[in-house]
Amino acid sequence: MDLRIKIPTLIEGKKFTDDRGNLSFANNLDLSNFKRFYLVENHSQNFIRAWHGHQKEYKVFFPVYGSILVACVKFGDPISPNLDAKIDRHVLDASSPDALIIPNGYANGFMTLSLGAKLLVFSSSTVDESKDDDFRFPFDTWNPWDIVQR
Repeated sequence: MDLRIKIPTLIEGKKFTDDRGNLSFANNLDLSNFKRFYLVENHSQNFIRAWHGHQKEYKVFFPVYGSILVACVKFGDPISPNLDAKIDRHVLDASSPDALIIPNGYANGFMTLSLGAKLLVFSSSTVDESKDDDFRFPFDTWNPWDIVQR
């Protein structure tokens, strides 16, 4: 992955289905700079996990099951974050498995839209490297969680 990416970037994924089953992939996602991954699954639908930011670490979010609303915001100073920062919102869904790159300098959060949704997260830092680069903000510091009725 190009660590010069400075804004949240969606990498197109695909899903192939035949008589044997399904194959989901994001062949254009370069994982060479990532050191670990973890899988997140909330206990309930519409549960929010937010906000978690890093000044050095990059992440990639990849939907494994269901639908998830992911939000990203360039937080600026972690002691006095930019409360007026533009919020990027992305709905990730395993049926169209796009990968979302979240660059350093961004806080991220997500809300599960479907029951049992699972999100695979890749990190460019080890757990030890991440400890000194870990900034948490209350879930409502920025509020992109309202579902817009259409």
